Amino acid sequence: MVAGRATAAGPDHGMFGPGSVTWRVMAEPVLMVGGFRALLLQALHPHSMWGTAQNSSLMDKDAAWGRLGRTIEFVRVRTWGTHEEVERVGRRVRKIHARLSGVDPRTGETFPVDDPENLLWVHMGEVDSYLDVAHRAGVPLTRADRDRFVDEQRRSAAVVGLDPADVPSSVAEMADYYARMRPKLFACDEARDGLRRLFNPEVPTPFVPLKLAAPGVATLVVSTLPRWARRMYGLPGLPTTDLATTLALKGLYRTTRLVPPALRYSPDAKRAHALTRDSLNPAA
Repeated sequence: MVAGRATAAGPDHGMFGPGSVTWRVMAEPVLMVGGFRALLLQALHPHSMWGTAQNSSLMDKDAAWGRLGRTIEFVRVRTWGTHEEVERVGRRVRKIHARLSGVDPRTGETFPVDDPENLLWVHMGEVDSYLDVAHRAGVPLTRADRDRFVDEQRRSAAVVGLDPADVPSSVAEMADYYARMRPKLFACDEARDGLRRLFNPEVPTPFVPLKLAAPGVATLVVSTLPRWARRMYGLPGLPTTDLATTLALKGLYRTTRLVPPALRYSPDAKRAHALTRDSLNPAA
C-alpha cells in the first residue's frame, strides 16, 4: 500500500486525493476491463504499436507478463502514490522512452517513442477506456464528474512528459480529439496479433489457470471498443453489441458490489475510501 506522507502543508495524497473523481473511478474492480480495452485501442495507432513491438519481447511470455506488471504498477503509483513516488516513476518512464525509437516499415522512417502525438494517443486511450467502462458499468458519475475525470487526468499526462495545456480537458474535447485521429489509425499486423493473443495468451506456468478465463474476458474487452475500432480489427461493429456489452458491464459491476469492501478493494483503494470518508466527516 502506498501511504500518504506528511509534509509541512499536510499529508501528501499525491496528484488526486480525497474527493477526486479519479480515486472514485479507479478504485472499482471493473476497471480491469478498461485497462485491457486501453491496450487494444492504443494498438490502433501504428507508431504506438510498432514502437512497442520493436522495443519489447512481446512474444516472450515471461517478458510480456513482466512488462504488463510494470505497467500496472506505474498506473497504481500514478493514481495513489505521493508526489515523490509519482515523480520517481515518471522520471524512470520518461528516461526509458527518451532513448527508444521505432521504424515505420512502410517508409523506413525512424520515429521517437516519446513523440508527443504518440504519448498523447496512449494517454487518451487510457482516459477514454477507464471512463467509458466506468460509466457504462454504472459507477455513479454525473456529466460534470466525467468532464472532471478527463480534466484531472491531464496531471497523469504531465507525468509522461506532455504539456497539460495540449491535452483534452473534457469529454467533448476528447471526442473531438478522436475524430481528428481516426484517419491516422488502422490495425497493423502486430495489433491484430495482439488481439489474437488476448484470447489465447501465453502465460507463465503459475498462471496457466488464467487461460481458462481468457476467452470470456477477451470477448468482453473487445466488445467494449468503439464500433469504429472493432471494425478496424475486422470485427462486427453492431449497435446490438454495444447494448449487450453495457448490460454485461452493469452485471459485472453489480456482482462486485456484492463482495464485502474489505475483499472487493485493493489496499490503495481502501485507504482512499477511508481518507475520503474522513474528509467528508472530519468530526467523526
